[in-house]
Amino acid sequence: MASIFSKIINREIPAYIVAEDNNFIAFLDINPLAEGHTLVAPKKEIDYIFDLPDQDIAQLFVFAKRVAQSIRKVVPCNRIGLSVIGLEVPHAHVHLVPLNTTNDINFAKPKLTFTKEHYAELAQRISVTFK
Repeated sequence: MASIFSKIINREIPAYIVAEDNNFIAFLDINPLAEGHTLVAPKKEIDYIFDLPDQDIAQLFVFAKRVAQSIRKVVPCNRIGLSVIGLEVPHAHVHLVPLNTTNDINFAKPKLTFTKEHYAELAQRISVTFK
């Protein structure tokens, strides 16, 4: 059965996509810890990130770096944190979370909510800065 991320990749369900190439996709988390919280995933459906071939995991992190740089241009923060949890969706991915304190990447804290319009506008602003 296809993961929810594969459904996003195949455009079967909508997402606020901020960056994409032939191998990877990045989209806003709809249950974010911080404004700009973005998920980066390979288009290849592999459950566990450390099961990715070495070249794919290296390219994933290079792609995630470019996405993080784009987020930082749009969302005021000290840094972009990166986390690999991998339990909530059976598809390899990383979380990019804008940080001002270490608590900003605490997954136990309450999630934020934004309007669809805010997500769409934020995704567009991040997408424009992606190079």
